[in-house]
Amino acid sequence: MAVLKTIKKPRTKAGKRALKARESKQIENTKVTIFVKGVKCSKIVQDCMKDLNNLNKPHTITYNQKNDIKPFEDHGKFERYGKKNDASMFTFGSHSKKRPNNIVIGRLYDFHLLDMIEFGIENFESINSFKNSKVTSGAKPCLLFSGEEFADTTNAEMQRIKSLFIDFFRGDEVTNVRLAGIEHVLQFTSHGNKIYMRSYKIFLKKSGLRTPRIELEEIGPHLDFSVRRTHMASEDLFRTACKQVKNARKKKVVKNITQDVFGSKIGRLHVQPQEIRTIQNRKVKALRETKEEKEEKKADAKAQEVESKRQSNVAAIFGNAMDES
Repeated sequence: MAVLKTIKKPRTKAGKRALKARESKQIENTKVTIFVKGVKCSKIVQDCMKDLNNLNKPHTITYNQKNDIKPFEDHGKFERYGKKNDASMFTFGSHSKKRPNNIVIGRLYDFHLLDMIEFGIENFESINSFKNSKVTSGAKPCLLFSGEEFADTTNAEMQRIKSLFIDFFRGDEVTNVRLAGIEHVLQFTSHGNKIYMRSYKIFLKKSGLRTPRIELEEIGPHLDFSVRRTHMASEDLFRTACKQVKNARKKKVVKNITQDVFGSKIGRLHVQPQEIRTIQNRKVKALRETKEEKEEKKADAKAQEVESKRQSNVAAIFGNAMDES
């Protein structure tokens, strides 16, 4: 008889937090990238992966041991790494006679392979080769795409590569941007089967106007990619992966509730007109008449009755006397 696998529930608070962090959300977490090296990895590939790791910090995980993986034949190991580390991006570097200076960038959806692109590094200059000031670690870059291939919406392959680069370098999602905090630019230019990647630092200079004058200085990495092999998801799967909750990023508007300058909530109620005279009040015990109040009320009513009889008798006697006279 087959033994059914039991579901193990987390016993610690850290385990509960980890499972809660992996639950589906309206707005997904910042994408984490895994860097894996192959059995043979040249110095150029290692330096390139190190620079890409620096651009993506702190949302990266590096595996320093060598792995005998052939991504286009078996990608199960990347799916296991992604599920273990809750990561949705991976980078694999290798070097061989047939494919020298090879780097593979891919992404996962629901911990299953979605897209995977193989690039060849033809020209590379590392960040350390540029002897100038660098940007702050973890700074969110501006991504610029130029070239006919990126502009052509009918070119499905280049549109997927563009989307892959956006996912790879976008970093944290922010709602507000400070002008002085924009200090890094990544430029991607497509020409034929090649993609040229350049990295610049932004300098804000005085211009005599309200808006500053912009100057760019290359800081590396300086990369020339050639597209080799590709593995693209089907249109249905890609559309499912890109599906978002409706109005997830729009602030929910609550009617008749405002905030003052101190942050206090102020609500407005709209009540229909009420007929107070016809409202049936609840007869609670606290509002009932006491015994003393009932006796006093009876005494007052009896006194009024006696007084009215006396007045009627006086009016009858004196009224007849006045008629005879």
